[in-house]
Amino acid sequence: MAELPFDPADYSERLLAWYDRQGRDLPWRHSRDPYRIWLSEIMLQQTTVAAVIDYYQRFLASFPSVEKLAAAPLEAVIDLWAGLGYYSRARNLHAAARQVVEEYSGVFPSDPKLLQSLPGIGRSTAGAITALAFDQQVAILDGNVRRVLCRLLSWQEPARTSRAEKQLWSWAEMLTPEQRVHDYTQAIMDFGATLCTPRRPQCDQCPVASLCQARKLGIENDLPVKQPTKKTPTRREVVLLIEFSGKILSRRRVADGFLGGLWEFPALGFTDEETPESKVTLLMQDFALAGDARYLGQIRHVYSHFRLESLVYHLHTDRLTVNEGNGSWLSRHELEELALHGAHKKVLEILLNS
Repeated sequence: MAELPFDPADYSERLLAWYDRQGRDLPWRHSRDPYRIWLSEIMLQQTTVAAVIDYYQRFLASFPSVEKLAAAPLEAVIDLWAGLGYYSRARNLHAAARQVVEEYSGVFPSDPKLLQSLPGIGRSTAGAITALAFDQQVAILDGNVRRVLCRLLSWQEPARTSRAEKQLWSWAEMLTPEQRVHDYTQAIMDFGATLCTPRRPQCDQCPVASLCQARKLGIENDLPVKQPTKKTPTRREVVLLIEFSGKILSRRRVADGFLGGLWEFPALGFTDEETPESKVTLLMQDFALAGDARYLGQIRHVYSHFRLESLVYHLHTDRLTVNEGNGSWLSRHELEELALHGAHKKVLEILLNS
C-alpha cells in the first residue's frame, strides 16, 4: 500500500480546526446515543442531509428507542420511510432493531465487527457508529470520504475497484487520529459534503489545499475517476386505476421484494412483442371486470438500476364484488397520504389532474 506524502497529524489538525469553525449543526450531532447515530447513518446512505432531517425527526417522534422500533409492525416503518427511497434500508432497519433487542438486550455493541453482523450495516457504517458513539479510532469510507481521499492522495484509477478499496481503506486508517475521533469523523464527512464536493470543489477555502496531491497536479476536477457506465434498461408496464363509488383500488406490495411494503395500483409489465391493450385486458380479467378502460397518459420514473415507463388506464366499475386481491378501496385524499412507491405517486398525479 502506498504511503502518505505528508504528516497525517498535520492533516488532521488542519481539518479539525476547520471543523471547529465551520462544522454543520445537524440534529443527530447533539447526542452520543448509538441508536440515534445508527438511525441517521442508515438514512444518510445514498441520501442527502437536506432530505433526511425531516424523516429523522419524524422517526424519532414515532420510535424514540430501539425497543419501540423493534416492537413496531414492519408496515408502520415502511409507511414512515415512504419517499426516502432505497426501501431495503427500512426493512434492514427494522430487522436490525429486533436483533439488537433480542441478542444485545437493546444495547448496541461497541465492537464494529459485531455491528457488521446487523442487517444493513457494512464496514463504513459500523465504523461511523463506533467512532461517533464510542469515540474509538475506527476509519470510515463513505462516498464523501472516498472522494476526498481520491483527490487528497491523487488516486487516478476508478474508485470502486477491489484494488481501490484496499488502498483507500488503508489511507483512511492512516489518517484517522487517535484523539477526537468523533469530531474527525464528522469533520471529514462535512468537508466532503461542503467543500470537496463532486463538482467544482472549493479549493480556495480548503484547509488542506497545500497537502492535496490532485491540486498540485491541477487534476482535482478530474477525480475521482468514474466507473465505466452501464446502459440502464427500460421496463414498461400498464397500470389500471379501478374506481368504484369515488374510491380507487390500491394494494400493498409483498414486504420482502423490490419496493417491499409500499403501496401500488394494479399493474402488469409488457414487452415490445406485446400490446399494452392486451395487458389491460388481462388485468381486467384478473379482477373479473368488463368495460372500456380509458387511457389517461404515461409517466416515466428512474430507479437505481432501471427506468420504468407506465401507461395509465382508468376504469369505472359498479360491481363491489371485484376480486380485490388483498387491496383496499381508498379515496383520492387517502391516496395522497398513502405510502405509494415513486412511480405510482406520479400515476396518482395523472389521476388527480384528469
